[in-house]
Amino acid sequence: MTVANRIAVAVSGGVDSLCTLLLLKRAGNEVLAVHGLFAPVSPSAASPVPGLELVCHALDVPLHVVNLREIFFREVIAPFGQSYARGLTPNPCAMCNRHVKFGALLDAAKNLGADRLATGHYARLLPPSYPAKVPSLHGAADSARDQSYFLAMAPGGGLRRAIFPLAEHTKPQCAALVAQAGLVVPAPVSSQDLCFVNGKGPDAYCDHLLAHWATLGAPPPPPGPILLVDQTGNKHEVGEHQGLWRYTEGQRRGMGIAHSKPLYVLSKDTTHNALLVGERALLGMRACRTGKANFLCEPAQWPDKLFARLRYRRKATPAHISIVDGCLDITLETVEFPAAPGQLAVVQDSGGRVLAGGIIKNSV
Repeated sequence: MTVANRIAVAVSGGVDSLCTLLLLKRAGNEVLAVHGLFAPVSPSAASPVPGLELVCHALDVPLHVVNLREIFFREVIAPFGQSYARGLTPNPCAMCNRHVKFGALLDAAKNLGADRLATGHYARLLPPSYPAKVPSLHGAADSARDQSYFLAMAPGGGLRRAIFPLAEHTKPQCAALVAQAGLVVPAPVSSQDLCFVNGKGPDAYCDHLLAHWATLGAPPPPPGPILLVDQTGNKHEVGEHQGLWRYTEGQRRGMGIAHSKPLYVLSKDTTHNALLVGERALLGMRACRTGKANFLCEPAQWPDKLFARLRYRRKATPAHISIVDGCLDITLETVEFPAAPGQLAVVQDSGGRVLAGGIIKNSV
């Protein structure tokens, strides 16, 4: 049974989640801390739980540890490997927010009696305007840390119970508040990559995927031809790729072929297991279609002027959006740097409000 105004705070052990806990506790809320076990146990990674126990004891906050490894594997790790095997470039953080943090973890919080879940996301929620049922999701004050893009696939029901106390804070402010309170951060190094991948960069991804497929008894996707596309659209073979899963659209380096001008990955022909490359002038994206979209605002309420954000580090660009069978058809007003199938496409208004999100299936 949930208790009105009891807030569960998701604590990972990092600065952001501890600052979230500190802010809500100081504001006089009845809070409890919940730490989800997501990634598989790693012998090289120290558990943050002992440190979290000390922090929560100092703040007089009960700590609950919840094992969510099974659903995390099913909804995040396994699809990650499946997507790469199909030549896609997935966005596991978006799926984690949808199925785990604002799915299973929220359910665990409710089972502990909390009616709200607070996280250390840098994003802003505004009250829903009639007749909307879902709060308005906007970017945070710290634009360099804004995570509203990754929350576009979060279920509306989850966002109705979400609290983002860091909406108006910057990362340095959060670190200062935690330090001033005398709290020792159990996981002081911010994660720059995926929590379930040991290490950083392409090599770490490759090692993880090879180990994952080996565990399943599945061979890695095989090598195939690299096809150079010229200005007229003709193609000829110039080398061999080492598996489409090792490359992504827009990539410039790591193809192992020599050419008089820099070459980029233009696209992947998964039907023929071919990697298409070409010069920078041929690199561009005009339109894309997503899979089933997650609508945080009813399309009937959308403004006339819409924007599409197709990469986390890219600004939203003006676009025309149509909805076909619950999927987003996005046509950009200008040719943009390509986003890879498997990545997240987000629809926003001119003020940055997130209206919908969907996983890109194909692009042109």
